[in-house]
Amino acid sequence: MLPSLYISHGSPMLALEPGESGPALQRLAAELPQPKAIVVVSAHWECNDLRVTSHPAPETWHDFGGFPPELFAVQYPAPGDPVLAARIVQLLIAHGMPAQLDAKRPFDHGAWVPLSLMYPAADIPVVQVSLPSRLGPVAQTEVGKALASLRGEGILLIGSGSITHNLRELNWQAGPESSEPWAQAFRDWMIDKLAAEDEAALHQYRQQAPFATKNHPSEEHLLPLYFARGAGGEFSLAHQGWTLGALGMDIYRFG
Repeated sequence: MLPSLYISHGSPMLALEPGESGPALQRLAAELPQPKAIVVVSAHWECNDLRVTSHPAPETWHDFGGFPPELFAVQYPAPGDPVLAARIVQLLIAHGMPAQLDAKRPFDHGAWVPLSLMYPAADIPVVQVSLPSRLGPVAQTEVGKALASLRGEGILLIGSGSITHNLRELNWQAGPESSEPWAQAFRDWMIDKLAAEDEAALHQYRQQAPFATKNHPSEEHLLPLYFARGAGGEFSLAHQGWTLGALGMDIYRFG
């Protein structure tokens, strides 16, 4: 059975400057059986409801600005999987979570940037599921639980975000060995609660975790973690790291 993963995807420039995360993602992909398909919940598809990409060949969306032309030239032409998309909608509805197909949504960089490092051949079908962020951690845990059975069918489930994400607090002079104490404290608290399987504390992280709102002024980059956890098994660390002092680059494995 495949695990589920939470990947801190960092800046879109990760596709061109993978740093320490690139080799970590490559090693992880090499360790896993080749997935039959990949399902991604990305921080960059916030939505008021649950939607599932159903186009057979989604485009690569460069949903950002201010980066070099080389990044806008990167393409990730993985196929979609309309049949799997329809099954995902059925699984969500059966779990009491209304969902619908979306035939127009392209791959956002929360999906294609980490996948371009893990599976550069772009030959594995990819389906994205939207992030109804206003519903918070509990809802994302339930989305993960609804789709957990897909892991037994050789389908890799990924939540893509960032374990810490306050872009206003980045230190542009910091090297990869440097981290802000408040970011470190939050990341360590999350790891402790994940290892202890303390779901109540995790769901109430905004009230309980140190510097929660400083690390996540908004929730969208942390919520995919709850999808991965809900879908997966036992927690383990696949990679730890920092970019620009305050942007956590951790990768977590569940199962």
